[in-house]
Amino acid sequence: MKTYKFLSLLFIAFSLFTLSSCQNSDDDDPQDTSTGNLQIKFENGFNNLGDIVLNQTVQTSAAGQKHSFSALKYVISNISLIDESGKEFKYNENNPDKGAFIIDQADAVAGIVYINLNGIPKNNYKKVKFGLGISQNAYLLGQDGQAEFWTRAKQKGMSWSWAAGYVFVKLEGKYGNTAADTEFMNHTGNMGNVTANNTPDLYREITLNLPTTARVSSQIKPSIHILADLNQFLSGSKTLSLTTENNMMMGSSQHLVDVTNNLTAMFKVDHVHND
Repeated sequence: MKTYKFLSLLFIAFSLFTLSSCQNSDDDDPQDTSTGNLQIKFENGFNNLGDIVLNQTVQTSAAGQKHSFSALKYVISNISLIDESGKEFKYNENNPDKGAFIIDQADAVAGIVYINLNGIPKNNYKKVKFGLGISQNAYLLGQDGQAEFWTRAKQKGMSWSWAAGYVFVKLEGKYGNTAADTEFMNHTGNMGNVTANNTPDLYREITLNLPTTARVSSQIKPSIHILADLNQFLSGSKTLSLTTENNMMMGSSQHLVDVTNNLTAMFKVDHVHND
């Protein structure tokens, strides 16, 4: 009788182990080609406090200047997700029609601008990478290769003539030493073919670690919340001041190269939701 009970318990334990192993195998099946969706949320702020209100929020720079924004826009493109093994999934690389987005503070909902990505392979992702601006590889495809995004960029005021290309970052507002009362306009971006024109390439790539793994599956749509600290504009790795010499600039002058280098460091992932 005891032998029978022992064998019965052994059979039950083996069955449970086999079932658990199968479930774990299914969960980690490397052949699983299913896809899911992922959301990236951008929140623009100062000193890691979000929700800049256009024409209202005033910041004091490291040099003591006060400044506020009436326009705050930038282009995000070439988004990549990097998994736990270091493998990289590139989302519509160098395809602005499907893979480039304009982050416009005027479109923010409760301080957040949303990007929704679909067709993301099921995986656990540890890093996100993206470009600030449009790469030369994408731009040199010509207007036919990015007609939809070009139209969106024109509508948003994020382009010059086709020969000149895109505005990467558009910052407009007011500044001053005692009060923000003098107009400024800093528009960064490449001027056409940078090699042929011998001009700086202001396209930058940013890679951010995720504090929590983004677990993409057909049932889970992770949300990556990125804070953009616009204090970096004038108070980044190089302290800048707005003057009558640089307060109305477009393109890739040295001042705008410095602005670009500062802004490259403004992004950080605040948190990840796996819902």
